[in-house]
Amino acid sequence: MNMEAPVPFPLGQHLEDQVAFDRRELSVILRLYGQMVAAGEWRDYGISHGREAAVFAVFRRTAEHPLYRIEKRPRLRAKQGIYAVVSDAGHILRRGHDLAAVLKVLEKKLIRPV
Repeated sequence: MNMEAPVPFPLGQHLEDQVAFDRRELSVILRLYGQMVAAGEWRDYGISHGREAAVFAVFRRTAEHPLYRIEKRPRLRAKQGIYAVVSDAGHILRRGHDLAAVLKVLEKKLIRPV
C-alpha cells in the first residue's frame, strides 16, 4: 500500500482560467432539461469547463453524440453574445446575451400537435 501525502488543489491558478456556469445559469438550463426529460426527449447530460468555453451537452442516449450543446463563451460578450445553442451537426441555432432567450429555440421542441 502506498502512503503518500494528498496533493492539494492549486490555489487560484487554474480556477481563474476556467469558464464555468454559475448557479443562476445552471438553474435555467436544468429547468429546461427537466422538462425535456419529462417529455421523453432527453436522457442524459454532460458538463465541460475549459479555458475558452463552458459546455452543457444534452444526449438522447449516453453513448451517442450530443443532440445539442449549450455553450458559454465570455470572449464573444461584445460581439454575437456569450451564450449559444449548437446542434449535433455543428450549426448555431441561436446566439445571444440572455440565456433564457437563447434557450427558447429548444423549448419550441416541446410544443407538438396532438
